[in-house]
Amino acid sequence: MTFSELAKARYSLRKFSGQTIDREKLDILLEAGCVAPTAHNNQPQRLMVISDEKSLTKVDECTPCRYGAPVVLMICYDKDVCWKRGFDGADSGMVDASIVTTHIMLAAQDLGMGSCWVMNFDPAKAAQLFSLPENIVPAALLPIGYPEEGAGPSPRHTDRVPASDILLKL
Repeated sequence: MTFSELAKARYSLRKFSGQTIDREKLDILLEAGCVAPTAHNNQPQRLMVISDEKSLTKVDECTPCRYGAPVVLMICYDKDVCWKRGFDGADSGMVDASIVTTHIMLAAQDLGMGSCWVMNFDPAKAAQLFSLPENIVPAALLPIGYPEEGAGPSPRHTDRVPASDILLKL
């Protein structure tokens, strides 16, 4: 499968089967997050694998969007490690975490799994429930697993604005 085919095939999975993810495949996903590019190669990403029932219940307290996934990755960044832009002091944390999340989503698709990028969660509650240190900022939750039979993309999945609408003209 080409990259273009992979990117087009990936969709936000919202119906997960109960099938577990074996350790070898989980390691491949984590490696995809480790090799993702980050600003200045500072690598501020911090990943938490959440798969036991007690911890998944905590995820459910932070978001309605786990969709029954057997594994959720909490994608975080260490604000003390982020690159800071010299012009205005903006840090790279959210951008770096987004790149990492994208790499993991595409790796999951390549392995026959699905994922759903979840921004609809309470990061302060997640930090509290998972006892994150103050310098670790939760950026996204990524439920991952195998699709339930009959699962598929939302009807709007293929709706795209034309390239002419997204290109800025000078």
